[in-house]
Amino acid sequence: MQLTFLGTSAGRPTRTRNVTSIALSLPEPQCGFWLFDAGEGTQHRMLGSRFKLNKLERIFMTHLHGDHLYGLPGLLSSRSYFEGAAKLDIFGPPGLKRYLDTVFELTGVHLGYELNVVEIAEGIVLEDERHIVEAAELQHRLPCFGYRITERPQHGPLNLKRLAELGVPAGPLYGKLKRGEDVTLECGRTVAAADVVGKPQPGRVVTILGDTRPCDNAVRLARGADLLVHEATFAVGLEEKAAAYGHSTFGQAAETARAAGAKRLVVTHFSSRYDDEAVAELANGVKPIFPDIEPAVEMADIVIPRPPLTNS
Repeated sequence: MQLTFLGTSAGRPTRTRNVTSIALSLPEPQCGFWLFDAGEGTQHRMLGSRFKLNKLERIFMTHLHGDHLYGLPGLLSSRSYFEGAAKLDIFGPPGLKRYLDTVFELTGVHLGYELNVVEIAEGIVLEDERHIVEAAELQHRLPCFGYRITERPQHGPLNLKRLAELGVPAGPLYGKLKRGEDVTLECGRTVAAADVVGKPQPGRVVTILGDTRPCDNAVRLARGADLLVHEATFAVGLEEKAAAYGHSTFGQAAETARAAGAKRLVVTHFSSRYDDEAVAELANGVKPIFPDIEPAVEMADIVIPRPPLTNS
């Protein structure tokens, strides 16, 4: 699992930053990616990268402000040109379907794949074999959501040396054992999964918030997260300005991470008034509040390692 920031600017692009979009790369066997928001120019950021639109599996929109949305119709249209583009699910606030239907109707777009738009409310919005995604409403000028992505625990690794000693042939039996099923060999011996499979690997929790003032739901979504992505539009000292526009300061993002007990904080959505040097200084300035803070960097990957196995 890793995050790549395709845009980190608030409101409008700058010479060095695009507007908001984040790609979440999924591990094997999926090897696809999810997208969180799609500001103008998102598909341009993907050109020359490893991200191909036929590998895009799901999109999660936080809200309908243009710096998070205007790249979506073009991206969806371009996806029709990619061979193997399968059904695509998009999750987002009420009004998203009407927006897309209107744009496509007026521009004569016909997608070459099935598009499923899900307008969400608070609660669990997705459950599959590997993930649970929960949404909660934040405090912004438009209805805006944050997402908590919980990776389910994964099966433990096979003890290949022990399997060889027991005479278990490689193939389908390995898969059954990894799924926790005991197997019987041709010789009649039963091999218990518990004897050849290691402890389950804990899943990871990633919280990606849309634009927001400090609020209880931000803390709840980020509780114990391995990685929290939080906006930091303004510098410390501009709390009143941030509140007026429905945003947070660097200090408020750090306070949310601390209150939630998050393990790591990446801030993004920076006002165009701050260049990269200023952003780095602002992040360093709030490390007394939350030491494990770092500013997002355009097109840089942030790896999210698995939590260590416990002895229990």
